[in-house]
Amino acid sequence: MKKTHSFHIPVMGIGFTIDTPLKVAQYGMDSVISLVDDILLEKLRKMYSEKFEIPYKEITDKIDDFRAKRITSYLNLIHDLADKKFALLKNITSEKSDELRAYINMLPDSSKIKDEFKKLTSKEFNFSEVKKWATDNLSMGSIDVNIMTKVDKDNYKNDEKLPVEYNDAHAALRGFANSKLNSSVVLSAGMNPRLYSYMSQFDSFFPDESGNFKKRIILKVSDYRSALIQGKFLAKKGLWVSEYRIESGLNCGGHAFATDGYLLGPVLAEFKEKRDELRISIQQLLNQELVNQKRIIPNNQLEIKITAQGGVGTQEEHEFLINQYQLDSVGWGTPFLLVPEATTVDEKTLDKLTRAKEKDLYLSDISPLGIPFNNLRDNTKDLEKEKYINKGRPGSACPKKFVALNKEFKEKGICTASREYQHLKIKELDEQGLSSKEYQAKFNKIIEKSCTCVGLGTSALLAYNLDTRVEGEGVSICPGPNMAYYSNVMSLKNITDHIYGRDNMVESQDRPNFFIKELHIYMDYLKHKLEEVRQSITKKEEKYLLTFTNNMKEGISYYKTMFCELKNAFEDIKDVVLNELDKSEVALSLIRVEIESLSIKSQNLIRK
Repeated sequence: MKKTHSFHIPVMGIGFTIDTPLKVAQYGMDSVISLVDDILLEKLRKMYSEKFEIPYKEITDKIDDFRAKRITSYLNLIHDLADKKFALLKNITSEKSDELRAYINMLPDSSKIKDEFKKLTSKEFNFSEVKKWATDNLSMGSIDVNIMTKVDKDNYKNDEKLPVEYNDAHAALRGFANSKLNSSVVLSAGMNPRLYSYMSQFDSFFPDESGNFKKRIILKVSDYRSALIQGKFLAKKGLWVSEYRIESGLNCGGHAFATDGYLLGPVLAEFKEKRDELRISIQQLLNQELVNQKRIIPNNQLEIKITAQGGVGTQEEHEFLINQYQLDSVGWGTPFLLVPEATTVDEKTLDKLTRAKEKDLYLSDISPLGIPFNNLRDNTKDLEKEKYINKGRPGSACPKKFVALNKEFKEKGICTASREYQHLKIKELDEQGLSSKEYQAKFNKIIEKSCTCVGLGTSALLAYNLDTRVEGEGVSICPGPNMAYYSNVMSLKNITDHIYGRDNMVESQDRPNFFIKELHIYMDYLKHKLEEVRQSITKKEEKYLLTFTNNMKEGISYYKTMFCELKNAFEDIKDVVLNELDKSEVALSLIRVEIESLSIKSQNLIRK
């Protein structure tokens, strides 16, 4: 079925989109729930059960397979409640037609459904006729879920390690597979072969004769090679990737995967050029594996969707991506954090976000996963962290342990943001006899980590006045750099009107084109990496930096050609963009010279 909207709402943090489908699915909008925190899901299930007077029986951590069961129960509840809302929207009466009108009004002006509705109601509003039309033509948004594949902690019972299927990501996958949802799991943060193999145990991920799936797979990737490798790996298990969701390496919210300097435009161009090749080569592998497994082989060719997200902020950019690269949808994440009708953000954090400027949004090293993380300066979780550091007790109490993955000191794993880990690491540091400058640099790296697995969910608890005694009140939030250009809390109508060009919610006059913004972030990242090796550079570091520089150079060259050849798009900013590309090209050449001279200097020192 064709999508109702040309945008989707990606997963944001742990709690910010935890109940988004319940707010937007009835309007035909797709959104994604994070499955990291089953404790939070259980608290929300209790809250919604009470609110809608649904019987609730707690799933305690004493029950076998409690994590998967909590996830299944929460997803089933959201499915039922969203379904009910959608049914009410279609079942209109003379008193209740506002929701249906809201659905229609938020659609893009080019929508056939919108056009049909106008024709149907132009002379009179016949309720039984409209009701039948709505039932036949309107569709609900997809309730998708996200699993960060690497957040797959081993679990124990009475100090005995449980089988791998009880690992966090495995249990989350099982929770989704056993749910009522007919939707997709978005796999992000790279490849987890064990988890991918485990997926093939669930029949719902396999196609029927018509090529339909009860459960679909979406892969979040930053480049074509990664998509091809992972797509083929899954096909060899009999699993089909229905959508490749391309995310900008650095111009996005949450964790940032810098790739090797691949810019978004050239990556999308490669997907466009090789889309059929990708589909055909992977379906050949898939069909062979389905034969091996004696499973149904679909009669027709399976479809793949290509979507993109990261830094998009205007209707012109949105339309350009869809038309230029033939995308099926564009993800709008960060701006939706300012839409309480869609996401769940507490008042204090919402206020901080509206006031955030470019200087307040930065790429940090606070994530315990050791992956660069987009951060909001002076968020309350970081302030709480500073308070403990000043007391001489750095680190978190680690109440949830979802990212207790470091095994330096313990077989069970500890989180690098925990008090326990930081205490042991500082003790180790004390014994190294370093100079005060070296010691301080390493000490700062240890204490920089923040308890994000709690902080990214707390906002939902605060927004709904739920108990935070275990979690505390500190909120981590991870907007993309795009947040700097939005300064107001918006309604769902405001943001959809903005996306489709019926209104403008960007207040800032100096917002750069999103391709240029990404280029600048990559330049800053490269300079930062160069700074790190300024004292001495290894051959491996030199190779990485030169590859990064070459890929960026190719990206700039691609943009120069593209912007020069463009007709009917970005006309008013073309000169500014080309000027920025020229400046970046010069800066990149200088960086390349510097890398090469550092390498020569380093080699000379070795010879001496």
